[in-house]
Amino acid sequence: MSANATGLSTGTLLNTDESARFLTLSRPTLERMRSNGTGPAFIRLGHGRRSRIAYRIEDLEAWLNANRFQSTAEYAHRP
Repeated sequence: MSANATGLSTGTLLNTDESARFLTLSRPTLERMRSNGTGPAFIRLGHGRRSRIAYRIEDLEAWLNANRFQSTAEYAHRP
């Protein structure tokens, strides 16, 4: 595993609170995005409603990169 710009190694799993901090989002915002399918890819560890949720660092970074814009005019044209 190699380290990324944050000093965390790729493949590292973060819980919802850690992931929200990494993305500078609130926990409820990240949970809402997960529920409606607009957030980063996540992993469900276990089965059922009480199973743990985790996020891979590389998935968080990929989601950030996919939501990058050069200007406010640019995002008006994206689906």
